[in-house]
Amino acid sequence: MRLQRIIAATATLCCLTALSSCKEGGQPGAPAASPSTSAAAAAGPLAEAQQYLRQFANCDDLSDRPDDPRVPAGDFPKAGQWSVKELGVCSDKVRQGEIVIAVPADMKQFQEGYKKYVLDRIDGGDGAYGLESRVLIGKGFVAFPTSTKTALALVRSDLRVLTCNPGAPVPKGYKREKPLVEHCNLSDFVGSEDGSGSPNLETPQDPAGGGEKLGQPKTGSLGLPRAGSMAELRTLVGNSLDCEKHFSTDPDAVAIESIDYAPVVTGSAPEWGVTGRALCGEPAGAQRARNLSWLDTVVDMKLLQTKAKAAQLADYKDDGKLRETASRLLVGENIAVETNSPSSRRGLYQLQFLYLNCIPGFSAPSGYRLEKSKVEGCVLTNWEPDHPLD
Repeated sequence: MRLQRIIAATATLCCLTALSSCKEGGQPGAPAASPSTSAAAAAGPLAEAQQYLRQFANCDDLSDRPDDPRVPAGDFPKAGQWSVKELGVCSDKVRQGEIVIAVPADMKQFQEGYKKYVLDRIDGGDGAYGLESRVLIGKGFVAFPTSTKTALALVRSDLRVLTCNPGAPVPKGYKREKPLVEHCNLSDFVGSEDGSGSPNLETPQDPAGGGEKLGQPKTGSLGLPRAGSMAELRTLVGNSLDCEKHFSTDPDAVAIESIDYAPVVTGSAPEWGVTGRALCGEPAGAQRARNLSWLDTVVDMKLLQTKAKAAQLADYKDDGKLRETASRLLVGENIAVETNSPSSRRGLYQLQFLYLNCIPGFSAPSGYRLEKSKVEGCVLTNWEPDHPLD
């Protein structure tokens, strides 16, 4: 569900959506005739940028026309913001995308403007904004490719991707360079929700494998919840889930799924290391199911996490993202909860439950928990890039 964005600019209107990323095939079509090129675009900073870009990707039909139909529509930055003085667009038809070019008068001011915009979007509730940035910083200009394939071609140059979302990963093996503003990154890693970006073969990193971060123990765990029975577990999660009035341990009820709610544990619960299971919420009746979640008492946590890892990776492999209707597994010491409700998970994190995350390349920013799981290639965390804690 991560938002895919493109950035473009006109004399009065530019698109910042590419600062996050751009969905392939979503660009406006190229104009029927080659766009006109002004003298300034043909023999100035835009032309110099075009000449550089052409060493690594196509950049044809350069234009600085504000009404060029190849420029995607959007909201910010307007001409003059972030010290941008010249704007243009060219086409990479081979890779089916456009490249918007911005020439700032002050590169530091530009990077400060982008950083502030990203943080404002995150503060406004869009916690995933900027995770898949397409802001490529060059010497004297900035390129915004709308195609992931174009971005991959361009990072083979000295252009570097500027990311200012604290959760944006830069896996091992990629270059890291210091931008002109603090708490941002410059790298040659191109992130992409659909897996078409730079390859990331890292497994999630646990605290024992690297530097110390706030909120993470050097070894062991900061603590996980436990319960002696299903009744204790129901009481423990009562304020986070719809368990007080709508609760059942009846096998037929527990086996219920709906189009909106899919459990983690399927089939025989003992084969997952689960000894007891309950359903919270209202199963489908006259109306659609509401607030479904599942409670588990666990005798073999390693087995549960092993099978949950396989299910999670199978879901992720299908299209490079997890289904919104699929529950996430939050675990304690001998208990677990399955829910697809972000708000419910926030409450469970307050109870010290942690989410089993097995997505390759996952990392958590400072201040969030990141602990070892029972299985290789997974971590326990309370960081969700799409749904960060307030």
